[in-house]
Amino acid sequence: MKKRSKRWKFVSLLLAGTMLLCGCAQEQKTIVDDSAADGSGGKGASIQAEQDNHALAVRKLPRKAAKKNPWTADNESNIHNDSYNSDVTDAVLPLGINPEVNTAYEKVNKNAPPAIFYDEYGHAVCPLMGGIAIRDMNEAEVTTLGCYVPAEHDENYAIQSSYSFVDHENHIVCPTSNNHVIIFRSLDEKGNVLPEFEKLLDIDVKGEAEKALGKKLEQNLLSITCDFDGNLWFVTGGFRIYPDRKQAGMAGYISQNAIQAMLSGKDADLEKEMHFYELEPGEGAENGIASSEEGTVILTNLACYLFRAGDGVQMAWRTEYDSSGAKDSREDAQTTGGGLAWGGGASPSLTDDLVCFTDNQEPVNLIALDIGTGKKAASMPVLDELPEDMPVSVENSIIVYDGGEDVTSVIVCNWFGAGSAGLASEESDSSIQTFENIYDANWIAKGNEMIMPGMERVDVVKTADGYEMKSVWFRDDIRDTSMFKLSTATGYLYGYIQDMKSGMWQYIVLDYETGETVLTVDVSDKPGYNNMAIGMFSGQDGNSLYCPTGYQELVRLQDRFVYLPESPYRQVDLDRTGREVIDEESFQENGGKGAAPASYLHTAEIENVHQNTTAAFRMTGLTGNPKELALYARDGEGKFSQVDEELWILEGAGDTLQAGQVYEVFFTCEDGGAYDLEPEERGIKMSVLLAYKN
Repeated sequence: MKKRSKRWKFVSLLLAGTMLLCGCAQEQKTIVDDSAADGSGGKGASIQAEQDNHALAVRKLPRKAAKKNPWTADNESNIHNDSYNSDVTDAVLPLGINPEVNTAYEKVNKNAPPAIFYDEYGHAVCPLMGGIAIRDMNEAEVTTLGCYVPAEHDENYAIQSSYSFVDHENHIVCPTSNNHVIIFRSLDEKGNVLPEFEKLLDIDVKGEAEKALGKKLEQNLLSITCDFDGNLWFVTGGFRIYPDRKQAGMAGYISQNAIQAMLSGKDADLEKEMHFYELEPGEGAENGIASSEEGTVILTNLACYLFRAGDGVQMAWRTEYDSSGAKDSREDAQTTGGGLAWGGGASPSLTDDLVCFTDNQEPVNLIALDIGTGKKAASMPVLDELPEDMPVSVENSIIVYDGGEDVTSVIVCNWFGAGSAGLASEESDSSIQTFENIYDANWIAKGNEMIMPGMERVDVVKTADGYEMKSVWFRDDIRDTSMFKLSTATGYLYGYIQDMKSGMWQYIVLDYETGETVLTVDVSDKPGYNNMAIGMFSGQDGNSLYCPTGYQELVRLQDRFVYLPESPYRQVDLDRTGREVIDEESFQENGGKGAAPASYLHTAEIENVHQNTTAAFRMTGLTGNPKELALYARDGEGKFSQVDEELWILEGAGDTLQAGQVYEVFFTCEDGGAYDLEPEERGIKMSVLLAYKN
């Protein structure tokens, strides 16, 4: 690779006093911007971590095996990422390359935006004042692009955003607190957000069920999903469904034929097109629903079901499981809250072959059922290495990663202490998903000392004789409330926790293979930075991990992986940068014939440029001989072309590239040239990757 010119050496000297260097997580020093508390300071307040020239090595895993539901949006269309409820993302997440924590404050909602998922245009869908909205999460103040708020139309209900999703036509499909299912049109024909969403369909699910079943239902509508044939499934329930209270509940579906007819303005005979299954007295769902090509999986407080749509609701199998029942804090315990669920507290998560969930026994067991038969494939106690007197309840969706090779990895976390003691009351309606109704007020105020620790990875291994489970690693110090996410693009687990010694709320990254902490990025030690069980969500740009907090501030972790070496006082807008995995087949089909990607595809948009502009891209995960690398750039047609060596330099490379080392690629792009993807004058958008030459 060429040596750097005198011109570049001069730029390095200029940058030495002005640019932060990349670094190792363990030696991280956090610099807090005082403006972070009130969200001032330009486009979101910022916290930067000052480090040396190392970052996390890329440990890319095979893409998740969860099949795409043809009736949902192509992006991560529900809060658990996909119809399998995997809680696994294929998006690139931050790697500790000059990490920053940027903020966006909330002035409309009572809390920072939770329950985020995406339509096919990458718009973020989230709750708004009891309604549903598309919002911009990256400005200094979270802004609403479009919404539907029932109270503004004198409608007395709330939308249950936690169990809403985006369908294949970019409609937002929602259950409501008054037991309806509503479908909204949120975009015009060109993909622009409508300021006010249009209500396309509104069905009284509970009312139709009571007519069909001839009885009053005492449970309310909880969650919905779309099966792989487009039928819309639903189930009643809530947290703490006590079997001895004998509340009547049901499951069922609306046929895709009826949905399409009504969306096109035609009538549908709901008596024939809606089908119901009466649950056992005192039986109800306590979390979400999953679906695959096999059918729809519903976990109640008593049993796990696989349903299929046929001539009515077809129950393929029903498998009962045991529970110790709802768990409450003892009088002498430091926790004041307890468990959320009476039965298994996690939404069921799927692979092509298995249904995975936890029960609520003592100790808690991880259970894997054969998805074809419902028979137990494997089971083992989890989080049982904690002290005997420490209560355990798994109350959040488990991570289930099927990367092939007959191994499914499951991550489970203890959540005991988060649930409100009021959930035990017979008057409690926990189908209403509000903080006040569900969560313990002391935990929200005091932080994670009020919730019990424990996190474990268990592998479910397919053998010649069936399946077996084995514990891979265990942590007794992690107190998770953020719903950890696994990124296959980086190979790490991401969370948001509180350090119990310092009180510091921080992003944390764990080694997927060992469970060891490999990166922490501090946010604040103020109690309001508790994320209050509102799950994190990954950005679709390959450079953002969002976490809502109690200060009505949405924090996002990002890498400053690109800068302008010729303009050291200008900062590239990180919200207009991105990284993505390009597989070898796609790369070769689109111009990279004979070469193999060695890095992510790095994209940056730069405004107010003057003819030729040089951008420096910081990259990690590179290995091998640097002389074997070439730079490729994408053109306006999406094709890759090898960049002339005079237009780029790989800085910092010796004879052998080290995976955890940060290297810099300097690339000069001409405004309006072949590699400028931004048609407007004085603006450049460039997408580049390094590849191994043949």
